[in-house]
Amino acid sequence: MSPRALFRSFATAEAFTWAGLITALILRAADVANIVPIAGGVHGFVFLSYCVVTVFTWVNQRWGAGTGVLGLALAIVPFATVPFELVLDRKGKLAGPWRLRPGGDEPKGFVEHVQAWVLRHPWLAIALLLSRLSWCSRCCCGSARPCRRGRAPGPVHCHRTKIGPRPRNQLLKLGERTA
Repeated sequence: MSPRALFRSFATAEAFTWAGLITALILRAADVANIVPIAGGVHGFVFLSYCVVTVFTWVNQRWGAGTGVLGLALAIVPFATVPFELVLDRKGKLAGPWRLRPGGDEPKGFVEHVQAWVLRHPWLAIALLLSRLSWCSRCCCGSARPCRRGRAPGPVHCHRTKIGPRPRNQLLKLGERTA
């Protein structure tokens, strides 16, 4: 897959997931359905993937800092990645193969060495990424059950500790005072 095809596919996917997220927000506001967690999760994954692909393409195509930062910033604006990709394509900034592919240019600097390694070992890079993602979803105690840290008001810790938020029946009612 060429840099152009990879960047185009993620720019388009990012725009589609924006549409899905906005639709989910409208459905939730209209009390029709709450699919925001699903649409938000998908959009978040594609958003982060688009950012990685943008940096990867930025390094390969030797864009200036302004072009690369603009590409990253436009991911925040709904549907802006597709026009950005079209402009880059029209200017020829997506043309050509992967520079650092096997038999290509010699990498210079840390980022180019990482990119060259990923281009030479794509399946291993994907396996490492997936193993890292599965590790991140584990609890701080090593359990496969995800930790709820930071998802509820008050101190929330590992599900194995006794420290955590008060159960609902122990919460103070509005107007009550503590002893």
